[in-house]
Amino acid sequence: ATLSAGPTRMDAMTKAKVPAVIAPGCVDMANFGARDTVPEAFEGRNFYIHNPQVTLMRTNAEECAEIGKAIANKANANTAPVAILNPLKAVSEINGEGQAFYEPEADKALFEAIHSNATVEVVDLDEPINSPTFAKACAEKLLDLIARPAN
Repeated sequence: ATLSAGPTRMDAMTKAKVPAVIAPGCVDMANFGARDTVPEAFEGRNFYIHNPQVTLMRTNAEECAEIGKAIANKANANTAPVAILNPLKAVSEINGEGQAFYEPEADKALFEAIHSNATVEVVDLDEPINSPTFAKACAEKLLDLIARPAN
């Protein structure tokens, strides 16, 4: 079984009607339990054994496009100000250049789907998600959104 957040992920911000910054993090992977729990249908995919209890599978371009569309649709559902900040250099620690889940075409599909489906502000930053620069940009954007009136 996957370790999924489920279909209600990101719904709390919509229900709470509060400003939000969305950063697509760890969307380069699907999480499973131990390696022997991964369904046979996924054999041949790119796996990363995080530890004996957690196996990560790299999402492909088609899956990333679906994830990007879902993120955009969740963001679009908000009545409070929302922005999506895309970390173009890496969406996870193992997604950067030279890392196990570095697949630029899959990442491109994610970011293109966000841009083509979002009706909220989308900002691309040439940073990895875990960089201090990206964190500061998210914090500054949230402060900006908090200062705006709700729709």
